[in-house]
Amino acid sequence: MAIVAWCSIATGRVRGCLPSVGRVGNSGWVMLRILLKFNALVASSWTLSWCLYRLHGIQLIGPPDEAVWYFAYGANMHDSAFRERRGMRPLEWRSGRVRGHRLRFNLEGRPRGQAAPANLSADDPRAEVWGVLYKITRRDLVRLDATEGVPWWRYRPLWLDVEDSSGNPVRAVTYIAQGNEADGNPSLRYLTLLREGARAHGLPEHYVRFLEQVRCSRL
Repeated sequence: MAIVAWCSIATGRVRGCLPSVGRVGNSGWVMLRILLKFNALVASSWTLSWCLYRLHGIQLIGPPDEAVWYFAYGANMHDSAFRERRGMRPLEWRSGRVRGHRLRFNLEGRPRGQAAPANLSADDPRAEVWGVLYKITRRDLVRLDATEGVPWWRYRPLWLDVEDSSGNPVRAVTYIAQGNEADGNPSLRYLTLLREGARAHGLPEHYVRFLEQVRCSRL
């Protein structure tokens, strides 16, 4: 698998190394599953995580029990994905939006050609993406990283200025990836997670309608 190196560390931003999201063969997906299992094991220990992240040029900043905000714009807006499958227990949540970004579905999913996970693209200053702000501990953020393949694969953490539904500025971390030039069609199952998660967390009606207009894959 091709590797894209993210070698520097900006203020509040962590950048590791991730495979590109183009064509990934079966052997690549097998390796990914192995890495995710290894990640989950490492994430159970703050010390092991610190060592692993350091090897990838990433710094774990702050104490493990410090609270931070995470901005979910994809499947993690749904409780079945965030709370149940990933085991997260947020201390607080709010709806929020990030300006100057566009919601994309330009990543390669499984099965190939029938899935396209969500991504963010900072290419339109007039656009905005709504999502859910979750307050979690840094220890839980490391556990969340592990479920997203950080620091091994695809997504990388990015700190953004988010505005909550009351207009308050919030500094939050989210995940982005190097996507394909063209968008694909997400599966109906995946889109349902976004739509139901958006409704359950009170995202604006116009944004829910936007999600309902996204075309899903036919298969």
